[in-house]
Amino acid sequence: MNTIEGRIGGIVDLILSDYSQGRDIDRVELSRQPDKAAVTEIVNKLLGIVYPGYRRDKHYRVYNVKHNLSMLIEDAMYNLSEQIAIALTAHPHWAEADRETVQQKAGELTTTFFTRIPQVRALAQTDVEAAYQGDPAAKSLDEIIFSYPGLFAITVHRLAHELYLLDVPIVPRMMNEYAHGLTGVDIHPGATIGHHFFMDHGTGIVIGETTCIGNHVRIYQGVTLGSLTTRGGQNLRGTKRHPTIEDRVTIYAGASILGGETVIGAGTVVGSNAFIISSVGPNMTVQSKAQELRLRQRQESSEY
Repeated sequence: MNTIEGRIGGIVDLILSDYSQGRDIDRVELSRQPDKAAVTEIVNKLLGIVYPGYRRDKHYRVYNVKHNLSMLIEDAMYNLSEQIAIALTAHPHWAEADRETVQQKAGELTTTFFTRIPQVRALAQTDVEAAYQGDPAAKSLDEIIFSYPGLFAITVHRLAHELYLLDVPIVPRMMNEYAHGLTGVDIHPGATIGHHFFMDHGTGIVIGETTCIGNHVRIYQGVTLGSLTTRGGQNLRGTKRHPTIEDRVTIYAGASILGGETVIGAGTVVGSNAFIISSVGPNMTVQSKAQELRLRQRQESSEY
């Protein structure tokens, strides 16, 4: 045991023994869980379909749009169907179904999802327009599509949301968490978001599962659209826990709007750092009272 091989062998035996305790985290059947890397690759292929001129796949050498799109869609559909099938087998409703039945269902869900991509693209166009109109720093639409984290996050969300509506387990959440890790924008795939949606800067935005957001809404960094309480745990599943934001609302940085019964009326502007747990009518301005600033003169010192 004094050799490195001996020490490694002892540690392997120790951890293998720990795997045998029957806990949820002890599962080792990787084939029964969706592959994170595969889901990430699927997301990027889907983004290549949504924004074809901005995300070319270098593996496709033939410069023919139909040929390249056919290859891209075939690849993405096959891999997505495989991941959905794996996700279904991990779900109690499909756990006892035979492989052929699960794969057929996964294929049907994948096909339905791909037929919805044109409507996702229509919404993506409105999001690009909203970002350009809402940000005076934007020099072009190309700049927005190539570089804005908020657009990346909302596009991934719109794709994941369609899978969520089809009751595909696990995969939509994995998609949005991939975007979350890259952008700092945390959107649950269940959230309903209207057209012309703009997240300026993006970082730190949290949007909960049952949030409903209308059209032409703009929110800034650090905004939370969350639940008023999570003490009920799983007993709260299926209830409206997150706020409703109506059309043409602007929510500035750091604001928190909480609760399933909270409605922010159309045309309202919510100021920075506001904390809201009850409804606000339409066309209102909500501001938190400014904190008192205390200033005192520093004594001069030669020390740094």
